[in-house]
Amino acid sequence: MNEKKINKKDINTIRESLKKQGNIPNHIAIIMDGNGRWAKQRKRPRVFGHNEGINSVRAITEECGKLGVNYLTLYTFSTENWSRPKDEVTALMRLLLKTIRKEIDKLNKNNVKLSLIGHTSDLPEKSLKALMDGADSTRNNTGLNLNLALSYSSRQEILDAVKNISTEIKHGNYDINNIDEKLFSEHLYTGNKPDPDLLIRTSGEMRLSNFLLWQLAYSEIYVTPVLWPDFRNMELFDAIIDYQKRERRFGKTSEQITKES
Repeated sequence: MNEKKINKKDINTIRESLKKQGNIPNHIAIIMDGNGRWAKQRKRPRVFGHNEGINSVRAITEECGKLGVNYLTLYTFSTENWSRPKDEVTALMRLLLKTIRKEIDKLNKNNVKLSLIGHTSDLPEKSLKALMDGADSTRNNTGLNLNLALSYSSRQEILDAVKNISTEIKHGNYDINNIDEKLFSEHLYTGNKPDPDLLIRTSGEMRLSNFLLWQLAYSEIYVTPVLWPDFRNMELFDAIIDYQKRERRFGKTSEQITKES
């Protein structure tokens, strides 16, 4: 679908149809990929694509709130991204600082609660402070939970959980025989959040890129060739329509699911 060819009335109609259909994902996670390629296609520097990608973040955050999605987790900056050219990383950090300062009032207006996951202490001091202030100012909001994965590595997240649980065992707080999936999940960065129902990856790449490896075990995966700066309301609707057609079995048979419903 192309949002530019569809008017606001049609967008509202599609949104209401999706909500009437039911089965809106409770938690959507997105690997926002393709900013650099989008800029390259236009013979512009990569930061030009990152700037346009912010507009997609804004549009998708607002749309998720309108659809009744409760959690939206965005893969914003991975630990591997620190190895990119220094100029690009610096530009990204400046863009992050500028964006959070600009958007925080709108987040509060839309009742969005902001939170961060990852090794955020790696971020530049000014960027981290702005993000923490934003999270603090939205902490009492009761609408969409917007989670930004920053300086994030899922493998590191799992290792950190193992270390924390090991420390608890060492101090006699846990019996190793009582450690189960629930307890392990509680020690992840996302410990107080449900696992994603739907993972969306833009730009057509077929990999998870070290994102939510534990949490995505039973998530539905939707890959689109659309580059992130072009991913807006209608592209999100396409992903949800596809999700609503699927049968989530969690290892069971179709017959078992039918009998339980």
